Amino acid sequence: MAYELIAAKREEMGTGASRRLRHAGKLPAVVYGNGAAESIVLDHNTIFYALKEEAFHSAILDLVIDGQKQAVILRDFQNHPYKQQVLHIDFQRVDLNQKVNVKIQLHFVNADQSEAVKLQGAKISHIINEVEVRALPGDLPKFIEVDLSAIKAGEAVHLSDLKLPAGVEIAALVRGEDAAIALASA
Repeated sequence: MAYELIAAKREEMGTGASRRLRHAGKLPAVVYGNGAAESIVLDHNTIFYALKEEAFHSAILDLVIDGQKQAVILRDFQNHPYKQQVLHIDFQRVDLNQKVNVKIQLHFVNADQSEAVKLQGAKISHIINEVEVRALPGDLPKFIEVDLSAIKAGEAVHLSDLKLPAGVEIAALVRGEDAAIALASA
């Protein structure tokens, strides 16, 4: 799914200006990387509902600032502690020909079909729910599927056990770290 976000340059800066924007249903934001940082303003509700979609967090977004389209990825956002409100959001410009590091969600499947659960009465614990990958922006997956059907009681699934799309590598494995993702304990 392609996301296109319409934004405008933000002229007023500071806490008071940001509060006025939020009160008017707008969202202050910043775009950085590959040039100077730009302060922008977006429609709050568009971003609020897009953030609820998992694909939005790992997709290449088309950000249109005053008619100019840029390829960006979501880097960070802040929510209000108790209101349903996004306070601020950060985007990073990306070069479609250079690899980027992005956190991707893990989807655990087939746990109920594993020998550990069906025959050995084990419980499967998810240790990691997202993993940092390095890939070209066009090769980024929406999620990585973790198949738990072959796990046995007392065993763990590690990062090296994941099946990755072509052109995608796990940053921790490049550093030599093979952490456990899921554990079947009796």
